[in-house]
Amino acid sequence: MASQSQGIHQLLQAEKRAKDKLEEAKKRKVKHIRQAKDEAMLEVDGYRMQRDKEFRMRQSKVMGSQSNLSEEIEEQTQEKIKELNESYSNCVESVLTQVLNMVCDVKPEIHQNYRAPHEPPP
Repeated sequence: MASQSQGIHQLLQAEKRAKDKLEEAKKRKVKHIRQAKDEAMLEVDGYRMQRDKEFRMRQSKVMGSQSNLSEEIEEQTQEKIKELNESYSNCVESVLTQVLNMVCDVKPEIHQNYRAPHEPPP
């Protein structure tokens, strides 16, 4: 009987050691997973910061070129306005003279669609 209880006692101790090893393995696994998760988060944060920096650089290039475009458009507009004002100044006298001549020099003529009351239609 003593050998049976000693065998049972050895089995219980072996079972306890196996359970302890299993718990230790689970702890290592959880620790390893947690460490991998932390490393992945650091890598993701680094990648995100890099992409954000690239985005800001591209954005500043685009926005910078847009401000240059608006300045160029404003300059071109001012030049066109100046040209139109000069053209107006050069042509205003001749146009007014032509208009006044057309209005003041009336040449009475019978309109081509006018029919006398006693004329037959063509």
